[in-house]
Amino acid sequence: MRRKADLPTKDCAVCGRPFVWRRKWAKVWAEVRYCSDACRARRSNAPRTNLA
Repeated sequence: MRRKADLPTKDCAVCGRPFVWRRKWAKVWAEVRYCSDACRARRSNAPRTNLA
C-alpha cells in the first residue's frame, strides 16, 4: 500500500490547485490536465498560459 503523500501530483490547468494521482487515471496520467469536471467545463474561459 502506498501513502497518499507518496503519490504523484499535478497542478490543474484552470484553477492551479494541485491534485493527486487516482487509480482510474493510471493509463492516461500523462494526458490528465484538470482536477475536476467543473474545471474541464471552465477551460474555455481560462486564460491560456502556453501560447506556443
